[in-house]
Amino acid sequence: MNAPIASSQSPQLVDLGGQPLRQMSYQGAGAGFGGQLADWYPSVKTADAALLPNLNMGNARAEDVVRNNAFASNGVQLHIDNIVGELFRLSYKPNHLALGISQEDARAFARDVEAVWLEVAEDPTGCYLDAERKRTFTMMIREGVGMHTKAGEDMFAIEWIPRTGAYISTAIKSVAPKRVSNPGGLMDGNGLKAGVAINRHGAAIGYHVRSGQSDGYGLGHGMGNEWRYVSRETRHGRPKFAHIFEPVEDGQTRGANQFLTVLEQMQMLPKMHHTRLQNAIVSAMFAATIESDMPPDVVAEILGGGNISSQALLNHMNTAEAYHSNLGLKLNGARVPHLMSGERLNVQSPGNVDNGYVDFESSVLRWLAAGLNLPYETLSKNFKQMSYSTVKASLGENWRYFMGRRKIIAERKATIIFRCVLEEMLFRNLVSLPKGATRDFYQGIGAWTRCRWIGTGRLAIDGLKETKEAILKIESGLSTYEDEMAIMGKDYQEVFDQQAREIAERKEKDLPTDLISLNAAKIMGEMQSDQEAA
Repeated sequence: MNAPIASSQSPQLVDLGGQPLRQMSYQGAGAGFGGQLADWYPSVKTADAALLPNLNMGNARAEDVVRNNAFASNGVQLHIDNIVGELFRLSYKPNHLALGISQEDARAFARDVEAVWLEVAEDPTGCYLDAERKRTFTMMIREGVGMHTKAGEDMFAIEWIPRTGAYISTAIKSVAPKRVSNPGGLMDGNGLKAGVAINRHGAAIGYHVRSGQSDGYGLGHGMGNEWRYVSRETRHGRPKFAHIFEPVEDGQTRGANQFLTVLEQMQMLPKMHHTRLQNAIVSAMFAATIESDMPPDVVAEILGGGNISSQALLNHMNTAEAYHSNLGLKLNGARVPHLMSGERLNVQSPGNVDNGYVDFESSVLRWLAAGLNLPYETLSKNFKQMSYSTVKASLGENWRYFMGRRKIIAERKATIIFRCVLEEMLFRNLVSLPKGATRDFYQGIGAWTRCRWIGTGRLAIDGLKETKEAILKIESGLSTYEDEMAIMGKDYQEVFDQQAREIAERKEKDLPTDLISLNAAKIMGEMQSDQEAA
């Protein structure tokens, strides 16, 4: 009888037909190593199905952490300061080729429009562009970026409010996203989702805005029980309500705030901080204690034969306190404690109140920085472990993120407002279209409202090196004064006009007028010397 031959193959799982079971091609879709993914079965949902049921709670939690968490508040402020800055400048560039006008006529028209726009938009006293007369145009854009950061979307209505002293009647009314909801708590349907009326293509056609409550005296949520429907635009195409967010997939109706991925960690950090603070306080309260060796029967007698008597214990403590107070021994002015019989003085040294808190805080803040797309160093205000190279790489990467946000959020809101203001400028003859234009305003809205917006400049890590870089790029034809000035947060036309005025004034006073070219040559000469030395 032959012995069985041992098989070198490992056992396989087979189905009812005896065929080996198929394994997942992607390990992440299977049970994972050691079956660690076996109990993970997330459901497949659309963006709206995942977001809308918990939209209000997610936004409420995000607003709460921004109010009460210093790092969350700093994260929102970093978005505002790096995307918008102190002034959001208009650089108007109508598409002269599409409009059939010369480049010179387009520049002349742009100068006229920019002059009126600056008067209307950045009026710090009247603030007529704001329906509430609280904000300049730049303040509106800053508010919109902050709202988008903590709520995932920005909303505003375009009103018509004639007012004495105002150039125009166009006024912008900011609308908090929390006020847009289904009237009376209606369920979402095919034509209405989270307060947004949509058509069969998924495009928004109107919004249900909840009224404010004026008699709440600071109580409740501050919102009334009435809703006003606002259509997206008028019959002839003028915007009436704008909703700005960045969708992540088709059919998405509302935006998701950036804090949703880090809310749990943000809630943990203050609790850990408070616990650490309480530990430090308790450790600091007791600098020394007195330990007594009284026998148990004496303790029992003091405490009333085992039944704690507050009066007996108080009498004993008063006796000890009187003894220590009246003794009064001193050595060179320093008091020397003299203890009662059977007492010892124990000096309490605080333990490690940190207990790993710094590492924990750093880990949580890195999580927050990743979720908010911010550098860890700027979010935590900790620049101790950074070198020049890491600073430049970190801020350079973050600059690209901020520029994307500026284009998608800030510039879109600014262009919608500018489009409505320019339309009224033409209606009131504050400016006139160039002669010979082949298309009027309504035939070429995109061409007539083409513009560029200049916000805050990129942070300069080494001003001298970056100035040399800008000069080289301009001289080699890889960039222009317009682009390099925009990176610095300046309008090149304003800079050129100011330089021309300064050169004329210096010439009148017999001062050198070629300082710009001399300084540029000096900088380039220093750079060449550095390269030769290297």
